[in-house]
Amino acid sequence: MRKLLLAAMLATASVTTVAATSIAPSYAASATVKAPVPVHYRTEKIDGIDIFYREAGPADAPVVLLLHGFPTSSHMFRNLIPLLADRYRVIAPDYPGYGQSGSPDRNTYKYTFAAATDIVDKLMGRLEAKSYAMYVMDYGAPIGYRLALKHPERVTGLIIQNGNAYEEGLKTFWDPIKTYWSDGSTKSREALAGLVTLETTKFQYTDGMEDVSRISPDNWVHDQALLDRPGNKDIQLDMLYDYRTNVPLYPAFQSFFRERKPPTLIVWGKNDFIFPEAGAHPYLKDIPDAEVHILNSGHFLLEEKLDVAAPMINDFLDRKVARTH
Repeated sequence: MRKLLLAAMLATASVTTVAATSIAPSYAASATVKAPVPVHYRTEKIDGIDIFYREAGPADAPVVLLLHGFPTSSHMFRNLIPLLADRYRVIAPDYPGYGQSGSPDRNTYKYTFAAATDIVDKLMGRLEAKSYAMYVMDYGAPIGYRLALKHPERVTGLIIQNGNAYEEGLKTFWDPIKTYWSDGSTKSREALAGLVTLETTKFQYTDGMEDVSRISPDNWVHDQALLDRPGNKDIQLDMLYDYRTNVPLYPAFQSFFRERKPPTLIVWGKNDFIFPEAGAHPYLKDIPDAEVHILNSGHFLLEEKLDVAAPMINDFLDRKVARTH
């Protein structure tokens, strides 16, 4: 019996040794494949609010600040960040009331674009980011442009993706929101409640996409879970109402573009119903050297066209931003 058991053990050891030897070359080959840069998930307390942000890349590299839209968070940049972070220090915060950041009571904290800008500004100061290129999308555009008005000398470049700074870009989608801006009534506010429902959240991710099969359902499941938190509906409606304060600043934004002429890349989903293509072209009036790429995609084009947009963004940063650092 002992001899049989010993023979079985030796046979097993022999098989194991052969198997290990046979797979070793594939491990050696895979060692030459470049691994993604790790992303760090951090929180800073700013004005008593926990502000979550994603950060990756060399600490001494040029900074790229990613500013998200509605109704999402820095989650929208999760796939882009590793593609930039081999050569850039990438920082992507969540605004108060969004993503993993704190959501203070709206009776004690006013949810406005000015307040969100102030939070981002203080975070960048805390992180000692003295200059930065900005990727602005949707809500991220007015927040980024307000930040640029505060510190025009810090802006090394702009990557604009479906983010508005011109009246031409406020089309049909905005009509009921403009009604709320004009009368501020409870009736007009409640008429916008559908904008925070699952149906609308899914619509934002799927409408106008060339290939919906490339859009992960995780997106709207993730965003809707955060929208459905107690009190978040009113936070979102407060922000929609305050968006009206951005429109009077459009001339100041445009003046910044004309005077500073930051290196600018525009990557726009042409089928976006919320921020239609009509909002992309006016930028050329003030930044005539802007590089414009209109892609056959929708609102959240990074979900569908990352393979197209990321090389454009990296090429732009390498040519226009890295050389200034």
